[in-house]
Formats: sequence, C-alpha cells, structure tokens
Amino acid sequence: MPPSKVSAALARARLGVMSIVFFTVAAAAPETVVGGGAVSGFAVSGVTGIPLGYLAIALVLGLFAVGYVTMSRHVENAGAFYAYIAKGLGRVTGTGAGAVALVSYLLILVSLAGGLGVGAADFLRQVSGSTVPWWVFAGLGLAAVAVLGVLRIDVNGRVLGVLLLAEVAIILTYDAAFVSAPSAEGVVLDTLNPSQLMTSAAGVILVIAFTGFIGFENSTVLAEEAKNPRTVIYATYISLVVIGGLYSLSTWAMTVATGPGAIVSQAEMHSTELLFVLAGERLPGVLVTTGSALYVTSLFAAMLSFHHVCSRYFFALGREGVGLSWWGTTSSRTAAPAAGSVTTTAISIVVVALVAVSGIDPITYLFFWGASAGALGVLSLVMLTSVAVLGYFLANRDHGHSRWRTLIAPAIAALVLGVVLLLTVLSFGTVLGVAEGDPAAWLLPLGFLVVFVLGALWGATLKRIRPWAYARIGLGARAATVQPGKETAGVR
Repeated sequence: MPPSKVSAALARARLGVMSIVFFTVAAAAPETVVGGGAVSGFAVSGVTGIPLGYLAIALVLGLFAVGYVTMSRHVENAGAFYAYIAKGLGRVTGTGAGAVALVSYLLILVSLAGGLGVGAADFLRQVSGSTVPWWVFAGLGLAAVAVLGVLRIDVNGRVLGVLLLAEVAIILTYDAAFVSAPSAEGVVLDTLNPSQLMTSAAGVILVIAFTGFIGFENSTVLAEEAKNPRTVIYATYISLVVIGGLYSLSTWAMTVATGPGAIVSQAEMHSTELLFVLAGERLPGVLVTTGSALYVTSLFAAMLSFHHVCSRYFFALGREGVGLSWWGTTSSRTAAPAAGSVTTTAISIVVVALVAVSGIDPITYLFFWGASAGALGVLSLVMLTSVAVLGYFLANRDHGHSRWRTLIAPAIAALVLGVVLLLTVLSFGTVLGVAEGDPAAWLLPLGFLVVFVLGALWGATLKRIRPWAYARIGLGARAATVQPGKETAGVR
C-alpha cells in the first residue's frame, strides 16, 4: 500500500531565500573546493586555468537557470532533476535520470565523508600530535549528519548558515593576504586568460570547475519546503553568483601567491595543505589553525547538505511508487524524510567501511574520484534537464513565459552543456590523473550509462506491472491523487 497523505508530506513554507542559499552554497563547500578540489585539480591535471573555469561554468549554469527556474513554477518536487526530466522527456527517461541522480549524489556524499575523515585526522595530528584513523572521524561525521538529517529543515539551515559564514570569512581573509603579498611575478591575470578554453585542456578545466557547482540543484530540491516559488528563483541566482565569484577569486588569489607558473608544482608538493601553507607565510598562526578547522567544518556542512538531497530523492521516489513505499514516509514530529535519511546513512556507512577495510587511499579513490564521478553524473543530468525544459514548454505552450525563457536560453544551454559533457568524457582520464589507456577513464562514464539504462528499464517495467505507480512519476505532492486500481490508460 502507498504511504498515507500525512506521512508523505514534507514541511511547507519553512525556508526563506537565505536558508536555501545556505543549503546550496554549503553543498558547494567553498573552503573544501578552494583548498581541496581546486588544489587537487591543479596537481592531478597539470592545468592552470581552473580559476577561469569557475567563471565559465557559472555563466553556463546561469544560462541554464533561465529555463530551469521558469519550469520550477510548474514542477514542485523534492526529486528535482528526476521530476523535470520525467515531465519534459517522458517517465521512462525520468526513472533513468532518477537512478543516475541517486548514484551521483551518494557518490558525492561518501566522497565528502572520506575527505572529512582525512581532514579531521590531519587537523588533530597538527594541533596535538595524536594519530587517529581517518575512518573514525568519517563515521562520527556520518553519525552527526544522521541525527541532524531527521530534525526540522529550518534548524539545519541555521547550522549551515553559521558554518558557511565562518568559512567564507576566512577564505576572503586568505584572499586578501595572497593578493597583498604576491609572488615575484606580481598580481597577474594569466590564469583568467580566455584563450585557455581554446586548448586541449578545456575539458579538464571545465569538469574540475563543475565539481564546485554540483550542489546547486539544492534550491529546487527544497522547493516543496520553500515559502513561495520566487524564493527558489532568487536563491538559485544568488547561489550561482556567490559560488562562481568566490571560487574564481580565491583560486586566482592562490595563483597570485605562488605565481601562475608555480601553482601546479606547489599543488603537487603540498597537496591539500597548500592553502594553509600559503596563508602561514603571510598571516598569524591562529588564523591558519582556524582555517584548518573550518576546512573540516566545510566538509561537514557539505555532507549535511548532500545528505538532505539524497534523503529527499529517496523520499520522492518512494512517494511516487518508483522505489520502496517506506522511503516516502516522513517524521510525524519534524516532517523530515526520515526513511530516506536512514537509507542514506546506511549506504554511506557501508561504503566508508568497505574503503577502510580495503586499505586504499581515501583521498584519491574516495574523495577525489568519488567527487569527480559524481560531478560527471550531475553534469549529465543538467544537460538532460536543459533538453527537458525545451520538451516541456514545446508540449505545454499555454504558459505565459517568453520564448527567451522557454526556448532560446534552454536550447543554447543544452548545446553548450552537451559540448562540456563531451569534453569531460573525452578527458576524464586526465581528470582522474590516470595513465592513458587506464580502464577507469571509460569504466566510470560507462557505469553511469548502465545505471541510466537500468533505471529506464525499471520505469518501462512499472508501466506494465504497476501502472498506478508509473502514472505518479514526476507528480510530487500530487502523487497521492493517483491510487492503485484507478484507470491510468493513456499515460505515456
């Protein structure tokens, strides 16, 4: 039996613009991206144009958002990309996208848990000399997130707000120090030169940059809990401006501190400690220690934000009958998707435990590879969603929006995102830092294709064996209006 209407309802009107911005930007994990992802990107890829990549991706996603937020007025669903694609490209394609979304976001969540474990262990060793296994801190982080995941969503928003403002403040302090005390080359803009996107390194630059934006879907995932539709629109644009501007500024400031020609070698030498090494050469030790602590809390904030995304995807799929009906239940006390939250925690713990037992490097194979693979999956979904926006408004012409919002901007965004996706797949081996011909370069992208096909096949199966569930796909809160045994003929 499907869940009751009461148990299948998320909290309404609890999140304002800034709360959603906190969730979205916290998912992007500013200090983690600048001090971890970007530095790892410099070291692994050997390219210097990553600051430019952040600006380019922000502009592309800004164009994508034109149609995306316009469609958000017509689609309100906690499984955002899944629902948009189902509405615009059909239910079977939607279930395939839902499978890719779940795998992508779970990969990102467990990658952050690995990063948190290693980061916290390093910080403890730095301040006390004590050595604790990374998986202990990863487990503690997952436990704390599990507790917060079943509390009221607005409580989580306040927690994220405090953590986010603190890490942004320390990043801007570091930026000012780097620019005011540059390398011998001075304050130069070489790493922002647009010509870098005309080289063979363009794909590498763009995919590394895109990993910093993989949480921006949060604004629409939380649409059911927003105060009104315009809240989502404002939060989406504000988040893109903040994320793109902060990342580009901060990574450029690091290249100013090292010199553009030395950023790669410095990143290879110091790894994720580079940000703090550069800060330590220019600022009091207390600010460096504070920054190191906030690096860990940045990872925690991102974990919490992505936990909410995963749990709401499980909720959306369960409520509509695509997944287990249990997933579609919420806490009677907090209206949080408790079943989805428990499922997310269980999967995360299992993956972290497997990595710990195997003894493989958690930074390379869990943190960097996991985040890169997850970003590839999300990029695929963004491109498909842009096409879905076109499909939706072509099929529903009585919408009252301009052609720019419903046709022109989504078409341009789909074309550009398709090129970015192609470049990403072709250069994925370089992104991962593996040798030419290494099977990982094509196995990971192929894995997402397999996940999509399996999800789509499940959608086609639902049409035959559970037509009432098939008819619910993409309906969101209105899914309960389609009951088992009711006539569903003509549903495509």
